Amino acid sequence: MPPTDSGLGSSSDDTLDLQLPPEFSALFAEGHGLPGSPDVPAAGPLLDNLAGWGAAGTPAGPFELVPVRPDRDLALISGWMNDPAVAAFWELAGPPETTAAHLRGQLDGDGRSVPCLGVLAGVPMSYWEIYRADLDPLARYYPARPQDTGIHLLIGGAGDRGRGLGGMLLRATADLVLDHRPQCARVLAEPDLRNTASVAAFLNAGFRYGDEIELPGKRAALMVRDRALRDLL
Repeated sequence: MPPTDSGLGSSSDDTLDLQLPPEFSALFAEGHGLPGSPDVPAAGPLLDNLAGWGAAGTPAGPFELVPVRPDRDLALISGWMNDPAVAAFWELAGPPETTAAHLRGQLDGDGRSVPCLGVLAGVPMSYWEIYRADLDPLARYYPARPQDTGIHLLIGGAGDRGRGLGGMLLRATADLVLDHRPQCARVLAEPDLRNTASVAAFLNAGFRYGDEIELPGKRAALMVRDRALRDLL
């Protein structure tokens, strides 16, 4: 499946004016979940300890979101970003420093967006960003609800695209979010409308087409997976 573009929510510079809820501000003030280590945001309260979610079962084997460590993962992710099919939507082609800056914008943040490798049956084969859509600039463009959780993704290898893996892994990832974030009622994505294969994959994964929204740099399909409908779609 051609990748979903990264869209909004991937740079801490874009989110500084969106304030944390008071309960989380208090946690940070007390010294819990402070940023500063690549492991801390993924284990923090904003995404309910994403680092500890574990694996989901899929027909292709266990699938797990593993928070990115640049010292281990940068070369792999940068290589994917330089694939023309990926670069067309993510716009991060270039030297490894380009990808490193994109990752650092999240890893140095407060945990509202966590970059992850998607590991299927023990093999890293995709890149994901799980983010708090209600704390993201995206919230300015749709009727956001507290705890809305967003997804950005790309399938890394060309051999893994176009054979149904995208929809399967999107369903598994949405299930991980809903299973481990009990206060989250909706999982969202905002693929570029031009990326028809990506929109189709979301539909196959149980997402519904919510709206067409104009975002900076693209016109997007707002895709929604509702907790209330997860067993019906």
